[in-house]
Amino acid sequence: MPKEFQHIVRIVNTDLYGTQKIVYALTNIKGIGIKLANVIVKKANIDPKTRVGFLSETEVEKIKGILKDLKKHGVPSWLLNRTKDRQTGKHLHLIGSDLILQTKTDIDQMKNIKSWRGFRHAYGLKVRGQRTRTTGRTGKAIGVKFKKTRTRQ
Repeated sequence: MPKEFQHIVRIVNTDLYGTQKIVYALTNIKGIGIKLANVIVKKANIDPKTRVGFLSETEVEKIKGILKDLKKHGVPSWLLNRTKDRQTGKHLHLIGSDLILQTKTDIDQMKNIKSWRGFRHAYGLKVRGQRTRTTGRTGKAIGVKFKKTRTRQ
């Protein structure tokens, strides 16, 4: 019996296209990578080759339930994106707009305490030790202009 195909499925305020396989579609949600998506699909007992459009309502609800509390479903702490949170001290996993907001507040905190990374963020420079002599240049001037030398005849 063929299931009803849905072109767009909404999970965690993100539209997932029905033509994609479930593992790759879950990576479109901010905060979920390919490894975590594979773990989520295994915990929900869904075939990884299944297209999102063919998921039933119960399967979608299973995925949403797993995403609400990953730690309760046995996802290892090294897969979570916020281990030992500064405020709570717990292992958390933030998804979507929560992740964006928390990242902004972390950067603002670094700027306020005037750490080295905060300075680099404030001035728009590279933060993680990359070279800046030749790459990452912004603005109009590129290279060095030389005066044309007049040739004698």
